[in-house]
Amino acid sequence: MAISSYSSGIGSHSSYLRRLLPLCLVLSTFPLGGCLFRTRPLERKYSTAPLKTATQKDLIDYVNGQATRIKSIQATVDIDASAADPKNGRVTDYKEIRGYILARKPDMLRMKGLMPVVRNTAFDMVSDGKEFKLWVPPKDKFVIGPATGDNYQSDKRMENMRPQYIYEALLLPEIGPECPAPNCEIAVLENGYETVLDSKKHRVEQPDYELAIIRQGPQGWYLWRRIQFSRTDLLPHKQRIYDMAGNVATDATYDNYKDFGGFLFPSSLEIERPRENYDIALNIIKLDINKSLGNEQFSLEQPPGAEVVRLAAKPVSSSSAAKSGDPGK
Repeated sequence: MAISSYSSGIGSHSSYLRRLLPLCLVLSTFPLGGCLFRTRPLERKYSTAPLKTATQKDLIDYVNGQATRIKSIQATVDIDASAADPKNGRVTDYKEIRGYILARKPDMLRMKGLMPVVRNTAFDMVSDGKEFKLWVPPKDKFVIGPATGDNYQSDKRMENMRPQYIYEALLLPEIGPECPAPNCEIAVLENGYETVLDSKKHRVEQPDYELAIIRQGPQGWYLWRRIQFSRTDLLPHKQRIYDMAGNVATDATYDNYKDFGGFLFPSSLEIERPRENYDIALNIIKLDINKSLGNEQFSLEQPPGAEVVRLAAKPVSSSSAAKSGDPGK
């Protein structure tokens, strides 16, 4: 559908279209580049409840047990997002966009967002862990690219975000076997502290547990993840995922755990990507865990007449792109 006919269809709600277009881009491979980033205010409160204790094995068993038990999720969510523009120093907030998320192991994700009020599709994207597809009706664009890969380019907007980041934050991966097994990981327990707010909104420190998970890369061992457990409930409340250079790639926060059909799952999630200058908050309205999800529910076909944009797996020079015929953006 051309953007002109789409706009006429929504009539008086064109202002919503103009406000929502940047959000579609933020959520779906169009983040702003640069180093400016806004961190949300702390919200976790100091707890006077007795602190619980656990061993390193207890925490690893919990993560791996949840990873084994949860095979799929189907969620209705409200999406809040923020994007920073380093050129003018501004942060733009987008509030309460209704969305739907399907996730199925291994690596399958579908996320769809709706326009406010009129509920037309704002964006629809799928990923199978190898490739992602994105349909943005207001831009009449259909984007195809690799699901993973660190190919950050500060001067480009479409090569950086991947749906796989959302998948990894939603479903904590299993901690790998002890070395020297293949694909082994090393988990190290730290008795640390989390910063919370007391009754007078002063920042104070409260003990927590942190699991640092180390894996081997091409250049040797590196810190891959750090999972922070609250001592008040022994549940994960933060997960940081690092790149091989030790930079924080994803900073995910989990809060307001609820019982969804016998599974404790956070009803509030926030996913921050510091390098791309955006964060996404997901507030779960409804959640079904381990509901059967067919392959057809993760199928997204190219709409007739849509402009197709293919993203390169890695940054390529202009001469290489010309030879391959791949635009690389």
